[in-house]
Amino acid sequence: MKRCLQQFLVFILVTGFMLACQNSQNQDKSSDISTLSIMKEPFGTFDNQEIFLYTLTNKNGIVVKITNYGGIVTQIWTPDRNGNPGDIVLGYDSLKPYVENNPYFGAIVGRYANRISGGQFSLDGTTYALAKNNGNNHLHGGDKGFDKVVWDATEVEDSVSVGLKLTYLSNDGEEGYPGNLSVKVTYTLADNNEFTTIISATTDKPCPVNLCNHTYFNLTTADTNVLGHILSIVAAQLTDVNQESIPTGLMPAIAGTPMDFNTPHEIGSRIDQVSGGYDHNYVLDKTEGDLSLAATLLDPKSGREVKIYTTQPGLQFYSGNFLDGSIKGKGLHVYQQHYGLCLETQHFPDSPNQPTFPNTILKPGEKYNEITVYKFGVTE
Repeated sequence: MKRCLQQFLVFILVTGFMLACQNSQNQDKSSDISTLSIMKEPFGTFDNQEIFLYTLTNKNGIVVKITNYGGIVTQIWTPDRNGNPGDIVLGYDSLKPYVENNPYFGAIVGRYANRISGGQFSLDGTTYALAKNNGNNHLHGGDKGFDKVVWDATEVEDSVSVGLKLTYLSNDGEEGYPGNLSVKVTYTLADNNEFTTIISATTDKPCPVNLCNHTYFNLTTADTNVLGHILSIVAAQLTDVNQESIPTGLMPAIAGTPMDFNTPHEIGSRIDQVSGGYDHNYVLDKTEGDLSLAATLLDPKSGREVKIYTTQPGLQFYSGNFLDGSIKGKGLHVYQQHYGLCLETQHFPDSPNQPTFPNTILKPGEKYNEITVYKFGVTE
């Protein structure tokens, strides 16, 4: 009887040990399982259409929120060096101000991002007149560019990422552009902290196409201006511009000038030497079409860092010069001058009127396809 009791106690101990090991193994495995998720919620109405807000989340606490109005990235939450999350992009808390007063916060801009001189271009012997919504020039697609339309949205998910696919058909003649342009934007968030934007388009008539995302970053979560951010841009040249920010056709070297960000330095260290602040297109040092590093943005205060990789040939660095305190954004933050900056991956401004610039004319049978990756991280 005593021996049976001893054997029973040994059995209980061994069984408990095995179960504990199994539970530990299960916990270890569960910690490796991705918690990627996507959530959809109402975000208001526009033009009698319901607008939605989509929230992408990865296992590291990166959160990206996107609305199908304008393809706008409304929020990006990343942790600082102490693990505290913060929203690192400018914008609004609701749909209405995006509709009424949006300086392109987080939006997809097109058909042609940046400026077209004189609000016109010629193609195959025909001159096309566009809206002059930036002085005498055309900017970001005109009076009603892609930032002001409702996109069809489809949630996408695979084993490594979650995302949102947005599609829009820009009809022949819309904002003065020729051709029916079919556009697709796919945003994805992965567990490696990469947020990827893939923009593709096809057309049934030759037309200029230049599409990009216009997010304003502030890695201190808009607690102060961005002049203390440290920026590097992989570019030895930029496209020279006149007083209307229209390219002259020249692409001067910038080494040793206030425009040179090949060596990382504070944005504010030389901004007073740049008339009006930074609003320039950098000619990226890269092989055409390759996905390569374009810029790195670091906030010493929070430790947050964003690395930007792109297939695009240019990067427009805009230092938020026209923010003037008249906009109250998320949480009633007042956005003063330089409270946000844009790093817009793109083709060059006014390319349809600049024969020496990389081609932006998309023809039937061709596919426009550009990729930009934002890699979030922290430094000590």
